[in-house]
Amino acid sequence: MSIIEVEDLSFGYESDRKVLDGISFTIDDPSFVCIVGPNGVGKSTLIRCMNGLIKPTSGSVKVMGRNVEEYDLKELAKIMSYVPVMSKDFNVLTVLDTVLIGRYAHQKWKTTSEDLDIAYKALEAMEIDHLAMRNFNELSAGQHQKVSLARGLVQEPKILVLDEPTSNLDVRHQMYVSAFLKILVRKTETTVVMVSHDLNLSAKFADRIVVMEPPGKIYGMGEPKDVVTKEMLRKVYNVESNIIDDNGSPHVVLQSVLF
Repeated sequence: MSIIEVEDLSFGYESDRKVLDGISFTIDDPSFVCIVGPNGVGKSTLIRCMNGLIKPTSGSVKVMGRNVEEYDLKELAKIMSYVPVMSKDFNVLTVLDTVLIGRYAHQKWKTTSEDLDIAYKALEAMEIDHLAMRNFNELSAGQHQKVSLARGLVQEPKILVLDEPTSNLDVRHQMYVSAFLKILVRKTETTVVMVSHDLNLSAKFADRIVVMEPPGKIYGMGEPKDVVTKEMLRKVYNVESNIIDDNGSPHVVLQSVLF
């Protein structure tokens, strides 16, 4: 049984072109998978179809062998956690209360000591436990992003879906979060699916990369060394580049833009 199976998935708005066009891929084992591609290619739309937030025009998404549309919200939340690129929905709450919202699928009628322990461990993992009693709306954009990540972690999901989780983070914290997610996959057998614009971070930490190209199609999927190539950068991104070896991972050095 595959963890995620996307089959011939298409999505479009009535008055617009197709955003996704015949997307198919599977994730069979717990792994760190990055989805990359140019702006507007449908990366965020794809993961919103994967977690059932929007219904595809055609095709299907199966999660743990079941069509995602067959799950109710609470049932799916125990399996899959989704962290959007930025959330300001909880700006009147403390950081701790914001993170505890992620426990809703596991909670009964009140917050337990176990819930609090899990929440504080998530805050510590994101290095923001000292902010627990601060109001969410008092934080910086980067701190908001780390709170959202902690809120996803407390769901204790089998699948963690992230939309640009390193946006608004400085270089050190981009590296930290990426390394943390790789360790999470290894230690807990969580599957992490992450939309990213950073090819070098993706190539350094991901087990596999899904490359999307216009108009909402899959260019390729595989290990970073197999998909992050000069040919891919030329065709998908319209740039010339050099690829150097970084301890077994490809590292992109951009050269020029193709007009």
